[in-house]
Amino acid sequence: MLFAALFSCSAAFAQNTNKEGSQYQFTTLKNLDAYDVQNQGRTGTCWSFSGLSFFESELLRNNKAQGLNLSEMYVVRKMYPLKADNYVRMHGKTNFGEGGGFPDDLLCLRKYGLVPQNVYDGNRDKMYNHAEMEGLLEGMVKSIGNSQGEINPDWQKAFEGVLNAYMGNAPEKFEYNGKSYTPQSFAASLGLNADDYVIITSFTHHPFYEKFVLEVPDNWNWEKVYNVPLNDLLGIAENAIMNGYTIAWAADVSEKYFNFREGLAVVPEKDWADMTPEERKQVFEVPGAEKNITAEVRQRAFDNFETQDDHGMHIVGLAKDQNGHKYFRVKNSWGTNNPGNGYFYASEPYFAYKTTNIMVNKKALPADIAKKLGIQQ
Repeated sequence: MLFAALFSCSAAFAQNTNKEGSQYQFTTLKNLDAYDVQNQGRTGTCWSFSGLSFFESELLRNNKAQGLNLSEMYVVRKMYPLKADNYVRMHGKTNFGEGGGFPDDLLCLRKYGLVPQNVYDGNRDKMYNHAEMEGLLEGMVKSIGNSQGEINPDWQKAFEGVLNAYMGNAPEKFEYNGKSYTPQSFAASLGLNADDYVIITSFTHHPFYEKFVLEVPDNWNWEKVYNVPLNDLLGIAENAIMNGYTIAWAADVSEKYFNFREGLAVVPEKDWADMTPEERKQVFEVPGAEKNITAEVRQRAFDNFETQDDHGMHIVGLAKDQNGHKYFRVKNSWGTNNPGNGYFYASEPYFAYKTTNIMVNKKALPADIAKKLGIQQ
């Protein structure tokens, strides 16, 4: 992987997107530490890459384990058996696949611990590709989950066998920097505590300042998240970044105006379907007016499945363009082949419109919002 570190900076400075022909000019309001940009390859494991990038930034913020690259595939490997067990117990009436969410990262941290990338890489070759393995695993759980007869009680051993063949055995003990660890003791040595983190969203079909089970397919374990008004969600995000806390960000990236290759995600005021080809090109070259995203607009997109839980990313900064409009700077897990060397800018309207949930350190919450949620900081 090419190195693409993003360093803390409190002083504002101007920069362009490094894309030829772009008129976007960004002034940095805040940049925070993050480790190398990674590549999830041909897998649906963005939730692990973004969640662990978030944990790495937490370690950098606390001056713990500088430069540590955590193993994304360890988390993936530990979650698969849990998802399979859940699928079988639900007779195949729930989700099974590569997808997941930030609750999975917290569950792994709490129950199994974490390991460094150089201890366990999940049998990576040139690029992660789980298509064949996923096909076998899905076939197994569908056959067992839909079984009309007695289920072999050892089916989990067969499932583990496939995982071990493709990903390797997850380590139970290992040496790191001259010391012996288990995954649990290693996570404890880093000072990472799953109870320090909260997952937050904003939807009107549930009461605000309460928790509810977020109804997206990849929330296979039916974890509850905190619900806040849309203005609070934006306020939490800005407050976190400006006070030195990064954000794990889950959002829909299926829109035509999300373009990683162009380094931008915006919500143009004019509907994409009504634009000419030249107007569409201009969206990524010249800053323009964006839609006014209200709670109603956001909710309607979620209810109509226009906003889905597509992708996990890592927000590491805040900037503004030459017109004063704000953008989050986002670290992705699709490699470094874009104008930002793996990073891109997402406008605040895009964040407001397409966020499904965020994970933050509970200390990053504004005090008044934390109080309303009943969260002790």
